[in-house]
Amino acid sequence: MLSITICVGSSCSVHGSEELAMALEDLIAKSNLAARIELVGAFCMEQCSTGVSIRVGNKGYRGIQVQDAEAFFNSEVLPLAQGEEAS
Repeated sequence: MLSITICVGSSCSVHGSEELAMALEDLIAKSNLAARIELVGAFCMEQCSTGVSIRVGNKGYRGIQVQDAEAFFNSEVLPLAQGEEAS
């Protein structure tokens, strides 16, 4: 199962982590990947000054904004999730 971890610490919350999590949750559902992708929250991923921090599998991203959710999902999450389907 592919894990997506979104920082929900105070700084990331202020920068829209909750809205981003909801957008990613919708994209996961629309892609019928709920059984393959786990969306979890974490406190402080130590990138507080860079905006919302996300980890997909073992790779970290920072500064992701809710308006970037679909492009981020399509370019970073889908290829990994589809790779897991083939496994």
